Amino acid sequence: MAKYVIQTKKGAVPQGAYSQGWRAGDFIFVTGTGPVDAAGKLVGELIEEQTEQTISNMETVLAADNATLADVVKVTVHLSDSALFSRYNAVYARRFSPPYPVRTTVGSDLRALPGMLIEADCIAYAPQSKSASRESTAGKKRKSKRAK
Repeated sequence: MAKYVIQTKKGAVPQGAYSQGWRAGDFIFVTGTGPVDAAGKLVGELIEEQTEQTISNMETVLAADNATLADVVKVTVHLSDSALFSRYNAVYARRFSPPYPVRTTVGSDLRALPGMLIEADCIAYAPQSKSASRESTAGKKRKSKRAK
């Protein structure tokens, strides 16, 4: 079973001691991410804008290993205020397609980043054959460097 870290410069840069994502076999685990851009700045003031950015951040980590939102099977969402649920859910329902992933949504203290209204993480099921070209390209690069 392959296990390796997934990193991309297109998504939110980790603000602590954690990775953007990991592949373990046929599963991809995407870290909790919020509505921040690649420079680490908060994007949007409204829950709709922040939900869009948060889902886009998860999407960039998945794309870095040839997966998509359609591969997601589980999402965990933290909202700063549970009264925002219906507005966030409208964006979520537009970005994900039926059959929707299973999901847990909870209220959380997100004051570590002032103004942050949402944080989410996900698990995707994306069989290795989808990422085989990525791994084989990386392996060829390692082998060619050793050969020199």
